[in-house]
Amino acid sequence: MSKEVIAVLLLALGGFLIGGVYSTWKTAKFVAVALGVAALLAVGGAIAWLAG
Repeated sequence: MSKEVIAVLLLALGGFLIGGVYSTWKTAKFVAVALGVAALLAVGGAIAWLAG
């Protein structure tokens, strides 16, 4: 796979996880925070993948 495809997939994963944060924030804050951290890691990984 090309470098750009992997970065786009990581960004899509980050967006999916952000949606999970939004939907679980009112009911399960701990899970929402964990999803937020995972989303930040995915987006950061995509940026690092493109920069490297």
